[in-house]
Amino acid sequence: MSNRLFQGVVHQMKDAIDRTIGVVDETSAIIACSDLGRIGEPCEAASADAFLATEAFVRNGYTYKPFGSRPRSEYILFVEGTDDQAAKYASLLAVSMASIKQYYDEKYDRGNFVKNVILDNILPGDIYLKARELRFNNDVNRVVLLIRIAARTDISAYDIVQNLFPDKNKDFVINVNETDIALVKEIRAGIDSQDLEKLARSIVDTLSGEFYTQAMVGIGTVVEGIKDLARSFKEAQVALEVGKVFDTEKTIVSYDNLGIARLIYQLPTTLCEMFLREVFKKGSIDSLDQETLFTIQRFFENNLNVSETSRKLFVHRNTLVYRLEKIKRLTGLDLREFDDAIVFKVALMVKKYLMANPIKY
Repeated sequence: MSNRLFQGVVHQMKDAIDRTIGVVDETSAIIACSDLGRIGEPCEAASADAFLATEAFVRNGYTYKPFGSRPRSEYILFVEGTDDQAAKYASLLAVSMASIKQYYDEKYDRGNFVKNVILDNILPGDIYLKARELRFNNDVNRVVLLIRIAARTDISAYDIVQNLFPDKNKDFVINVNETDIALVKEIRAGIDSQDLEKLARSIVDTLSGEFYTQAMVGIGTVVEGIKDLARSFKEAQVALEVGKVFDTEKTIVSYDNLGIARLIYQLPTTLCEMFLREVFKKGSIDSLDQETLFTIQRFFENNLNVSETSRKLFVHRNTLVYRLEKIKRLTGLDLREFDDAIVFKVALMVKKYLMANPIKY
């Protein structure tokens, strides 16, 4: 909060109120006063307990009125005198100062600024002007982590995440909607992606282990400069959506590690449907039963190794070969051939993508 703003109001009120008036901050120092010589002096009456008061009080010939956020006020206004007139002045001035403070916070609050940036609610040309106005550090690396709560609980996940990252000058916790919380985290240059995943894991574990709140975290790419934060936020959104389609068991999804799933997610559904029709000319992928699909999945996981896959499936090698031949007859693709295996793997992912019908950002 700008002390000059309070001082400007006090200066304007000085002629209308023929008494000494001023404002004290949380350090018990006078930050604005109609008597300019007292600015910077300590105010003994503004003790720590005084900031907890909700009503006006009188001490040492002055009337004091706390104002600001609850449950603990941030400032105390004082007016010379202990009469009823002083109490009225104190109440009116406290309301005025509180309104001015609220307006200032809404206009200049860094958290709101960051929220407007990531949600694209501010023009690109205004971003740097606003950043300079707020003295926002633009020369650091940041990343956006999007925390999505799986089910609503009585616990406020937003408050929990805020408590995990209390430094409001470096880290910003933003309530996006009922289920999504964005964490804009300042990080060191050259940070490893594994460190970001460990950070995300600590958030998920804290929410689930201590507060029984299930959550997923999408991690955007590291950006330098405030303007690119919107891109990191959108990447975190995409990471969550792609993870929901292709990696349903994962609770931490990083945009950098999406691989081919990211490419498929960006394709139009009409193109995906055309691709499936071209790949499975001989027969539909829907003709494959669950056992066959499970066999295919294990075959891919074991790098197309017939012997290793049959061992993992607890079946004879010839049984697996028979199943692969059956797949070849149904689809025209021999999964023992690398090129066919790649086409089939992509086709399975495309099919999964079409069935999920994900939200595009």
